[in-house]
Amino acid sequence: MISRTLSASSASFNPARRRLAALLAMAGIVAAIAAPTLARAQAAQAALDSPLRIVVGYAPGGATDRVARIVGDKLTAKLGVPVIVENKPGAGGRLAAQQVKATPAGQNVLMLANPAVMIVAPLVFKDNGYEPERDFVPVSHVNAYDFALSVSPTLPVRELNHLLAWMRANPQQANVGVPATGSLPHFFGLMVGEKAKVQTQVVGYRGSAPLLNDLIGGQVPIAVDTEDVVLPQHNAGKLRILALSGEKRSPFAPTIPTFKEAGLDLAAAGWNTFFAPATMPKEKVERLATTIHAVMQDPDTQRKFKDAGMTPVVSTQAQTAAMLKAYKAQWAPVVQKSGYQP
Repeated sequence: MISRTLSASSASFNPARRRLAALLAMAGIVAAIAAPTLARAQAAQAALDSPLRIVVGYAPGGATDRVARIVGDKLTAKLGVPVIVENKPGAGGRLAAQQVKATPAGQNVLMLANPAVMIVAPLVFKDNGYEPERDFVPVSHVNAYDFALSVSPTLPVRELNHLLAWMRANPQQANVGVPATGSLPHFFGLMVGEKAKVQTQVVGYRGSAPLLNDLIGGQVPIAVDTEDVVLPQHNAGKLRILALSGEKRSPFAPTIPTFKEAGLDLAAAGWNTFFAPATMPKEKVERLATTIHAVMQDPDTQRKFKDAGMTPVVSTQAQTAAMLKAYKAQWAPVVQKSGYQP
């Protein structure tokens, strides 16, 4: 009994065990000290202590600009810093992307971009100046919009199947106007032709205004543009929208069928999504993503979008990345097959 007691006692004073116990204690102290230090470092990385710039690659007043200003106003209160919308028009939005790509890591900047900038341009320009998947990080998908197929009031058709029959019977006249060559309406027009097995001749305009003038006047019989641009003219009786590209009917035009309802198995949508430069710290990107997600859940934000004729989208960062991957898979073959070159 005495021997066992002495053995246990001597073990408790074993120098090796004492050193191990001291090391473990020290490790615990270091971890306790490091944890708040690491938390403070992560918080510092996520902090916005200077204004946030939202760069838009188009002139003020357009749909992308309106989205940036609605979200920017809400972010100001939630982030506690001024949010400034900076318009950088030129080269179809590519100048803005090139500028944001080159932003130093310490600056607070986001880009609000659409598929023309982040999907189409990298596929058709040999020297695009940026690579979306390398130079940018998706932050949040915030709105979606449909494409509209419209006809001139001078064209005697009122349904999509009637239009397709007319196009087959009049291939030389079946010109489809779009607001710009290389735009999403351009490639959607080609998708319509391919799905319907109708040869289409796409005619590019310098913007929606001259396109609609020619459509209303009968100089071009058919047009593809975004719903928000065409719907006011449809409602005024100046042209006719035969179908919209959504998976379901638009809340802004519930009497107009989708392409699928009209007999053509086709659906597509455009979008606006926030992107951060790849140089931005991960913690800051995540903070901006969760804040924008919260802003888009706000009923007042959603009301402002709907009042502007736009469909709000609530999307996490992971959902946004998945959407972009699926979107590229849908559109890249169409763009490449078209053989379009600027």
